[in-house]
Amino acid sequence: MDKRAGFTLVELLVVIAIIAVLMAILMPALNRVRKQTKAVTCQSNLSQWGKIFMMYTVENDGYFASGSSGKVWTEVLEPYYSEPDLHLCPMAKQLAAPGGGPNPWGGKFLAWGAFDENYAQLGLEGVYGSYGMNGHVSNPKRGVPDPWGGDTTKYWRSAAVQGAGNIPLFLDCTWLGGRPEPDDEPPQYDGDHQYGPGVPGMRIFCLDRHNGFINGLFLDFSVRKIGLKELWRLKWHRQFDTSGWSGGWPEWMKDFKDD
Repeated sequence: MDKRAGFTLVELLVVIAIIAVLMAILMPALNRVRKQTKAVTCQSNLSQWGKIFMMYTVENDGYFASGSSGKVWTEVLEPYYSEPDLHLCPMAKQLAAPGGGPNPWGGKFLAWGAFDENYAQLGLEGVYGSYGMNGHVSNPKRGVPDPWGGDTTKYWRSAAVQGAGNIPLFLDCTWLGGRPEPDDEPPQYDGDHQYGPGVPGMRIFCLDRHNGFINGLFLDFSVRKIGLKELWRLKWHRQFDTSGWSGGWPEWMKDFKDD
């Protein structure tokens, strides 16, 4: 009877080596496709948020929330959606404090939250997310100070303003929001995102979540990716100097696309 010859050890090793080489070639491409898919999903999430903000303003004479009550966007907009995971960018779904924490800052690929019972009075207990709001978008009552200490003369109260497509509303972020200023310094390293007390500024938005970009929703309810250096050229508030960052860029940002 004929004897069938099997693979020799050398042949098996050659096949395994070829497979390993092919995997090494394909994996970076697969990772890029995976990241691109997540970036598109992130933009889709922000488009949904655009509809949510639009519904709120339509029902409130074209204006955004006042903030005078101390409530933040997570509570104000809650009646307009039912899926809490809409708070999450697909690149940052892991929570900083899954069981709740007193100061649960997020990161590059880390969602902020969940907040513990210390934040119950703000309606934030158990809340989490990886997006944040431009704190200069608010419509406080005339003559009533902003409870967060902001300068109300700078605020965008309505979407019906000139240049709305360059005014940030809701973006990838390591906190639930902040109030950037043109002299806010860039993070000194990737992950240096301004932890600590006080109202955060530009650093919480300047994070390398999408290969040198973040995704953002603008005041005209459009969505697009934003280069990290471009953040200093957006019109965050009415008096914001959009000439760009005049200092030097830290090493980790030097190779990113210029604004």
